[in-house]
Amino acid sequence: MANHKSALKRIRANNAKRLRNKYQAKTARTFEKRVRTAESKAEAQELLKKVSSMLDRLAKKNVIHKNKAANHKSKLAKYVAKLA
Repeated sequence: MANHKSALKRIRANNAKRLRNKYQAKTARTFEKRVRTAESKAEAQELLKKVSSMLDRLAKKNVIHKNKAANHKSKLAKYVAKLA
């Protein structure tokens, strides 16, 4: 266990950040699934905008790697483009 006050505070802060990052990453995954299960192309395109911005924000904050965000955005864009 940590002995210094600053170390204890760092543990609390890291835990709070970990939970926030986990929540945001999970939310982005949920929206990705919504894009894939969208009924119409218009609905999917609207959701794609939200998901893209979510992924960009996560990459900017280093929650996920920027290349992972780019790969996810690319695959979703391809998927939406194929919808009839």
